[in-house]
This record gives sequence, C-alpha cells and structure tokens, in this order.
Amino acid sequence: MIDDRNKTVLVTGGAGYIGSHCCKALARAGFEPVVYDNLSGGHREFVKWGPLIEGDVRDGAGLQAAIEQTQPIAVLHFAGLIVVSESVRDPGACWDINLNGTLRLLEAMQRGGVGHLVFSSTAAVYGEPNVDLIDERQPKEPVNPYGASKLAAEKIMEAYDVAHDLRSVRLRYFNAAGADPDVEIGEAHQPETHLIPLVLDAALGRRERISVYGDDYPTEDGTAIRDYIHVCDLAAAHVAALEHLLGGGASAAINLGTGSGASVAEVIARCRAVTGKVISAEPFPRRAGDPPRLVADPRLAQSLLRWTPERSDLDTIIGDAWAWHKRRFFRPMAMPGEQNGLAS
Repeated sequence: MIDDRNKTVLVTGGAGYIGSHCCKALARAGFEPVVYDNLSGGHREFVKWGPLIEGDVRDGAGLQAAIEQTQPIAVLHFAGLIVVSESVRDPGACWDINLNGTLRLLEAMQRGGVGHLVFSSTAAVYGEPNVDLIDERQPKEPVNPYGASKLAAEKIMEAYDVAHDLRSVRLRYFNAAGADPDVEIGEAHQPETHLIPLVLDAALGRRERISVYGDDYPTEDGTAIRDYIHVCDLAAAHVAALEHLLGGGASAAINLGTGSGASVAEVIARCRAVTGKVISAEPFPRRAGDPPRLVADPRLAQSLLRWTPERSDLDTIIGDAWAWHKRRFFRPMAMPGEQNGLAS
C-alpha cells in the first residue's frame, strides 16, 4: 500500500524540454519531483522544482542508488534520444539509450519495489499510417530507429507488467510545441529540429528563412499536416496518467494529440500574424518518410485519463513559444551540459 505521505516521483530526463514542464506540473499537483539526468541534452537551469541527481539512464547501479535514496512512488521516464535523422545516422546510439536505458530503469525499479511508470513514447511507433485520425489500434510499423526503439521499449514494459506487476502508461505524443506561459522554461534543443521554434528563429533573425520540405502533398495548401499539442497540456496528461496508476488503474498505451491538424504553411502564417514579423519561407523537395498527415484520435486519453487539452490552439502555442524565444534571444542560455546556467 502506498504511503500517502510519500509524494516523491523520480523523473529521468527531467532537465529536458517536456520533462521539465512535467516537473513543474507535478509540483503544482502536490508531488515532489526528483530529476535524474546526465545533462547531455537537458539544462541545469531547468531543474527548478526539486533536486537533481546527475546520472546516465544506462547506469543500472546509478539508477538503483537513486531509487534507494529517494524511495519514489513512481517514475516518469523521458531520458532518451529524440531526433529521427540522428537515429538514422547512428542507430546504435539510439537503440543503446532508448532501449537499454529503459531496460536498466525497469530492472532498478523492480529491485527497488517501484511499480508505477509513465513513459514518454511517440506517434512514430505508427510509421506512416494512411488514415485521417490515428487511434491506438493502428498497426505499429515504425519506419526509423527512433520509432522502433520506442516501440521495443513499450514491449519490454508490457512484459514487465505480466512478469512483475510493474504497471505503465505509455504516452504516444504527436507534435509537442509551445512553452511555459510563465516563461520560466521552454524549448531549447541543440540542434533544433522542430518547426515552430525554427520559424520563430527566423522571426528573430537567427536564420534567413524557414525551409518547407514538400509543397505538393495531397492537402489543401500542399504542405504536410501535423497535430500540435501544447507542452503544458502534455505535462497535465502525465500527471493524469500518474494518478491513474496510483489509483489502481491498469497499464495502457495512449495517444496524446488534439484530433485536429495544422499544415506547415498554416503554422508559418500564424507565426507571422502572432509575431508581426516578416518570415521568409523557401520550398524544398519532400523528405523521405514524411507522410502527408499525422493527426491523433485522442478519445482514449479523454475517456481513460479524463484529459482534454486546454492550451493547444495554434495561436496560444505560438504566443507562449514566442514569449520564451524572445527571452532566450535577449538572455542566451548555456548549451546542454554546461554548468553555469544562463550565460552572461
């Protein structure tokens, strides 16, 4: 039986983009997040709502020591590689961190008696489905090592549920975007590959133009359509998934999206409107493996977790991201791994 006084949650990768927003959401919900991160892709200054334990997710002994030290009631697992192109160039690193890291974590959780896990998965497990709305029953046919490694990690979690009653909720994100509306944290990847921060970089003059890969898709304006979800809505879903497990709920794999999509051209147009800036865009050929449309069917999340996005309209996403990016422009951040916080 869970001790009601213990609200500690171990958050692997909690110094990163989504992990840090989830730590803030956990703290607001009355939990005590403890970040476990090697800071290779995260930021020390993003650890604001609990202590930091520096460690690599592939270090089984380090994970076990962290669990013994903190005695968490659950783990939120974000640590991993996320850039699809890098997973193609260096699949070994992707599989090592995303799969072996997850296995080491599950082993440490089992030994430490921690039976609840919320996992940061991805819509990339579905590959290139040809449907308007993607639900959880859609075939899992990933087309790159990133999606394949996340799907394999989910399979291990299913096996640990059967063998050890280690229950998990695997949250399959679509396109995370936006930033904390209090402008305390936001998106700061190195390198940046996501559309909205790249467009905002162009608005700030950090790049000459935005590249549009494909303007001949079978969509209304010819550009690809994606389902954008505010990072704070993602964070709220993680808290809901944690409470589902702590309340005795069963393991599940759940899509996180809005059920509606926006095209690349629409995102650029809304960025121009929100920022008031001139943003140049240049068309390029399609990239291999980019389907015309990826939009979630979010009904399972709504019914099982009682979760509905609140900040995921495009203008709010862009407005919050714009406030964060302007702050970063005038007060540059340290690169991942640097220890001096914000650069002077």
